[in-house]
Amino acid sequence: MNKPVPTVLALAASLFVAGCATLEPDLPEATPAIPAEWPLPPDTAPVASAMVDGTEVVDIGWREFFADPRLDEVVARALDNNRDLRVAVLNVERARSLYRIQRSDRLPSVGGEVALNRSGGDDLDVSESYSASVGITGFELDLFGRVRNLSHAALQQYFATEEARRSAQLALVAEVANVWLALGADQELLRIAEATLATQEDSHRLTEQRQELGAASGLEVSQARTLLENARSDVARFRGQVAQDTNALNLLVGDVVESALLPEGFVADVSGLPPLPAGMPSEVLLRRPDVLAAEYQLRAANADIGAARAAFFPSITLTGSVGSTSSELSGLFDSGTMGWSFIPRINLPIFQGGRLSAALGVAKVDRDIALADYERSIQAGFREVADALALSRTLSEQLEAQEALLAAAERAHRLSEARYEAGLDSFLVLLDAQRTLYAAQQSVVATRLAEQSNRVNLYKALGGGWKEG
Repeated sequence: MNKPVPTVLALAASLFVAGCATLEPDLPEATPAIPAEWPLPPDTAPVASAMVDGTEVVDIGWREFFADPRLDEVVARALDNNRDLRVAVLNVERARSLYRIQRSDRLPSVGGEVALNRSGGDDLDVSESYSASVGITGFELDLFGRVRNLSHAALQQYFATEEARRSAQLALVAEVANVWLALGADQELLRIAEATLATQEDSHRLTEQRQELGAASGLEVSQARTLLENARSDVARFRGQVAQDTNALNLLVGDVVESALLPEGFVADVSGLPPLPAGMPSEVLLRRPDVLAAEYQLRAANADIGAARAAFFPSITLTGSVGSTSSELSGLFDSGTMGWSFIPRINLPIFQGGRLSAALGVAKVDRDIALADYERSIQAGFREVADALALSRTLSEQLEAQEALLAAAERAHRLSEARYEAGLDSFLVLLDAQRTLYAAQQSVVATRLAEQSNRVNLYKALGGGWKEG
């Protein structure tokens, strides 16, 4: 009865003694070769700020960014119901479970077993034996950090999946906002087209009456008819676009969006945040979810190199148990029935046909690929921000010019209409003024939509929008 005690203690001590060595290399430094500061144009139009009252843009919730409460409600419902985001969340749960499985290899698995062994034969009596034991099977002493590196890689993969979920959420927030804005713009274009159609119907009817009185030619009637049918075609086209925008928004939300939450026309300001401050460093990109995901993938690949290196060295696995065996179930734990076993096993990789070297080579290449992906994600993020910053000023200047053009077209149309009624200008001049006014109205709406969408895209490019706020 006393012999198993020191053996069990020695076994327990051996199980929790693991080496401190790790063969994981130092994490390589990324060199994305991007400027230290953004190419911020002067007099940048109001866009998402990288710093508002000391808060970085990644910490600004989407409820704080969006100014319209209807859009806030639509985004919230999309985050609750969108199926793509739901898959991303489930992938996080899966990665967490995989990490827990891998982490369990760092601790011994203790299990118990109770068995009945019954045997016999033609010339043998039937015999029975009962056994009960508790022990550890195949626990690897992590002398060179192989198990630890694999656990570390699984943890980094879990972190990367979590950042991928945040990136999917950020993309969903921006996409919902852009579709919602596009719906408002198309509704505004539809309203303009319907108003133009009503005006052209009146103009065509009056032109036909003037022809009947001999005051207008058949050419003028045909010209008026041309503008009428063009407006009618635009009304049908914009109605189709409004329907498509509504369907796209319903798909993103994962449910039917009530009309009370839809924009009735163009939304003037999607956000009230101030412009970007001058001198903001480009390091804010490192907090973007997709950049963080690429960094964690790099760390996971680097840990895999440590595991591949450790495979070149001997590995020690321990199996041991202590228990009792008896021919009678009632005497299973009586005196003299106890027994124990201790089976250490050493694996020496002598000849593997190049398998271990090839595995290490694959791990190094995977690390280099992950490093390149990390640098590329930083470069792509910098370009997205730089493009949005460049557009922020050009779109502001373009909108200012388009609004001035619209004001001039409205005045020219009024003057042309008055001169035509006074008989000073031909009907062709009036038609040209009507076409110019109609095109200017459409261009202003399109430019306003581009300017508002650029604000949303810049907010997304800087890594904001994944917090509710």
